[in-house]
Amino acid sequence: MSDDIVGVLERELGAGAIVGPGHERLDDYGRDESPLPEFYPPLCAVLVESVDMASAVLRICAERKVPVTPRGAGSGMCGGALPVAGGIVLSTERMKKILEIDAGDLIARVEPGVITGHLQEAVEAQQLFYPPDPASLEYCSIGGNVATNAGGPRAFKYGVTREYILGLEVALMGGEVLRCGRRTAKGVTSYDLVAGFVGTEGTFGVITELLVKLLPYPPAAATILGVFSDVPTAGAAINALLRDGLRPRVLELADKNSVDYVRPKTRYRFPANAGAIVLIEVDGEPDTMTMQMEKIGMRCDDLGAIDVLAATEPAERRAVWEARRLISPALKEGWKIKVNEDVCVPRGRIVEMLARVDRVSAETGIATAVFGHAGDGNLHVNLLSNDNPDDPDVRAKMWAAAEQVFIHCVALGGTLSGEHGVGLTKRDYIPLEQSEQLIGWQRKWKAMWDPQGLLNPGKRLPLQRNACSE
Repeated sequence: MSDDIVGVLERELGAGAIVGPGHERLDDYGRDESPLPEFYPPLCAVLVESVDMASAVLRICAERKVPVTPRGAGSGMCGGALPVAGGIVLSTERMKKILEIDAGDLIARVEPGVITGHLQEAVEAQQLFYPPDPASLEYCSIGGNVATNAGGPRAFKYGVTREYILGLEVALMGGEVLRCGRRTAKGVTSYDLVAGFVGTEGTFGVITELLVKLLPYPPAAATILGVFSDVPTAGAAINALLRDGLRPRVLELADKNSVDYVRPKTRYRFPANAGAIVLIEVDGEPDTMTMQMEKIGMRCDDLGAIDVLAATEPAERRAVWEARRLISPALKEGWKIKVNEDVCVPRGRIVEMLARVDRVSAETGIATAVFGHAGDGNLHVNLLSNDNPDDPDVRAKMWAAAEQVFIHCVALGGTLSGEHGVGLTKRDYIPLEQSEQLIGWQRKWKAMWDPQGLLNPGKRLPLQRNACSE
């Protein structure tokens, strides 16, 4: 019954909402930022502009048993927005209104297509603060952040996206619209369905509106760069800073490969002798900045830093952060294949995990670069190769190395993803971390929201043997 689905959608929603067969943009909806070489062409993409349009798409597709893949900005790194089952891509990219900013209640109401950086700029103009800051904040959307429960450097102090979502409007498969959550700071009158939807990667429903929590804007911030001779020394310093009870808002790590590849791309000049850097940022009242920076700087000296640099002026801080956010794109440009795995280990196991990554590199001959949010144990392990990306044997070797990284991570009490999500790329590795019992209960939960298995099929949960979809 899917043969006429494009025509049905055009008649009900208007041709201007449809990116159909033969359109030059349609191929864009079969790719994302994941390292997967495969292209997954949809029948069409529907660019919805309201909850009613999203509801109509989900009703029509449920009636005709056509798969639907929700999509935001397409910036995901795990294949979560790829239409692996074909069917329809439901894009929220046109839903980009900031509907309300309430400084008194410290909330904002937004549509899912709002770019995260634009939301931050809008609330900061009113001296308010939305802390989640994924590296892709200049082009990722808030709806996608919620779908993957995105984090970012400031998650160390302020927490991940889930902590800032108070309410959701969600269109369900079949067309029903559910509104859950509250505007108040507290509320326990229902099950926490809001938290239940966060991180589900569009497998339960399509988010069409969000109510987010804001904070007062920190009046001052400063950035400190600790330069270390090597990664083990930098990792040990991070562990020591955590044990000291210091609570900066950011505690980041980047190894030599990461720093060297970003050097030509950025205005900020990293020291030539940097074997690893630890990026630390503090915020608070202006009169505390000097004291905080001196305390952290002296502690870095004690822990083996070969240099400690401070950035207090806004322009200098922007240059430092521009460099940090460019590390991943710089690595992608410098290598033919880049597989970025955002594993997360207990904070006390960071040094051991870094050593095990080195072991994987030595055993496989695959280069690595490690950076990430070391303050909460979230390490971005990049596996890099300049071999032919179209060679299946090369791809198999890369993913075999990734599996070894996953095995080491789980052995240290870690989890396979700290913020990128599972999507397609990590789906089949989930049994390394989770029991069959736990996976089985998640299947039941998924089936409750999507009994026909049509909404973003093939994502998050391992495929069942002899099954075509989740």
